[in-house]
Amino acid sequence: MVNKVEEIIGSFRSILFPKFYGQGVSEELLYAQMCSIMEKEKAAKMIDYLPELKHQLDMDVEAAYNGDPAAESYDEIICCYPVIKAMINYRIAHRMMELGIQLIPRIITEKAHSETGIDIHPAATIGHHFTIDHGTGVVIGATCIIGNNVKLYQGVTLGAKSFPLDENGHPIKGIPRHPILEDDVIIYSNSTVLGRITIGKGTIIGGNLWVTEGTKPGEKLMQGSNIKNKQEQARTDFSSLQNGLQCHCHSTAETAPKSACCCAMPAFL
Repeated sequence: MVNKVEEIIGSFRSILFPKFYGQGVSEELLYAQMCSIMEKEKAAKMIDYLPELKHQLDMDVEAAYNGDPAAESYDEIICCYPVIKAMINYRIAHRMMELGIQLIPRIITEKAHSETGIDIHPAATIGHHFTIDHGTGVVIGATCIIGNNVKLYQGVTLGAKSFPLDENGHPIKGIPRHPILEDDVIIYSNSTVLGRITIGKGTIIGGNLWVTEGTKPGEKLMQGSNIKNKQEQARTDFSSLQNGLQCHCHSTAETAPKSACCCAMPAFL
């Protein structure tokens, strides 16, 4: 089974990008290869999907090229960037899952995982113009929904925060448990986004962050931003508390000297 799947992936790559993966593979040969491990009707639907698949991958190549100033050509992207190999396998596997094909999609994406270090579950939903810069260590869970024009960097995890258990203590399968990324989101290296939360359109998440709450459209999360926001909120809360309160040192918090008053705002705020 595994060897046949590897042959099928090789044929897909040759048909999609013959300049780089070899010529001479026909759609008839690919169809015959798929018929050996799946129903003929589903194999035919995969052949019909080839033009749309090529269009989707062309947009992924464009996204990788436009997003990396080091890239000098589309040829370089196709030949050298691991995200393209991972996305070829993912988009093939995802379509197979939509057709109800079992096991084979997981073999296909795990093949890409072993080759590129990019782990994308075939059940995840990913829009157009998707790219991953560098790629190594990225994990995208099964129930992720990713919009259009999204960019990830190496080491990003889109995972589950927890696993609800059934009466026997086993994880309940099939429930949405991974993040939703709306259009135009960027997540920088080694950040982890967990749970069924929505990262709003145009959000930028900086590197090395742990995110378990959703964001508003256009929000920016950076190192130290959460601490800063909490300090600003603490200042606001303290000021509100001061207004009109009786000062134990003198008269009121408003008239008492701040340097001597017990109601003075703490220095760390």
